[in-house]
Amino acid sequence: MNFQEMLQPVPAGAKFELDGWHVWCGSMTRDAEEGRYYLFYSRWPESAGFESWVTHSEIAYAVSDNPLGPFHHVDALGTCRDGAAIWDRDVAHNPAILRHGNRYYLYYMGTHGPDFDLDQPADEATWWSYRNHQRIGVAVADHPAGPWTRATSPVLDVSPGKWDGLMTSNPTVCKTMDGRILMMYKGVAEGPPPKGGAVNAGVAFADHPLGPFRKQPEPTVTNPTNDWAVEDPYVWCQGNAYYALMKDFQGYFTKSERGSVALFESADGIVWRPSRYVLAFDLQIPWSHQVTQSVLRLERPQLWFDESGKPAVLLCAVLEREGSRSYNIRIPLGGV
Repeated sequence: MNFQEMLQPVPAGAKFELDGWHVWCGSMTRDAEEGRYYLFYSRWPESAGFESWVTHSEIAYAVSDNPLGPFHHVDALGTCRDGAAIWDRDVAHNPAILRHGNRYYLYYMGTHGPDFDLDQPADEATWWSYRNHQRIGVAVADHPAGPWTRATSPVLDVSPGKWDGLMTSNPTVCKTMDGRILMMYKGVAEGPPPKGGAVNAGVAFADHPLGPFRKQPEPTVTNPTNDWAVEDPYVWCQGNAYYALMKDFQGYFTKSERGSVALFESADGIVWRPSRYVLAFDLQIPWSHQVTQSVLRLERPQLWFDESGKPAVLLCAVLEREGSRSYNIRIPLGGV
């Protein structure tokens, strides 16, 4: 698969942003009865600064009659910043939507940390506390608009002493060839504070979207030259193979710029290797109404598939430059 050749010019209306908010991530589904598209995304106040996604983020959704948009914000799914110190009390981030049967499953990163003034960015110690408490959760609903029921504990927790012993985040799921659920995720090992150890990607399997998920014991994608290997995976099954898009922190796999996105593939969902055409895309947006734009960050890839099961839209989060407001775009895809 040559993913880069699939990228098509991006219409101006395929950009989703909110005044006063940073918008990040982006995972989309279609309700067949309504014919409407639901975009789940992360957001947090622009006034708190871009890095406050760790401490301020919540998941919201927007709707459209077209997969490319324009999308209109509807509501936030809500987090509870009071009450018991439950694992996802304060923050929800990294939405990834899966329709399975007649129900919808929303996977996300949740976390909690010490109280602080939400009108201000958190101090460094508080920021790292929130980051290191990140775990993967799931919520379930009968309709994309909810109501959503969140699990009371993480669907994928850490494994102390293992490669993901400090935190888990960036969930992505797909149905396997034999009907199970494959999850790929980001894990961070225990290590010197505050950052911890190596950042890698791994996989886990379950017979049902709500789990339990059984982890593979070792990470599936690592960088032998740098502990910070990959993040933001997106996994899918197509034909007789599995594919995954991942942010290449160092440009090691793509042999391109830092933060470009690499394409990996696997025959069984367990053993992964870089694809022949490993560079999926770099930090360039091919707008249809203006020249191609270089941006600081183009990540959190997610796909939407048409009725034939082919990738039709690539969703990405964009930060154009330091200090700008982030947003989501949908990039049309051509033939596979």
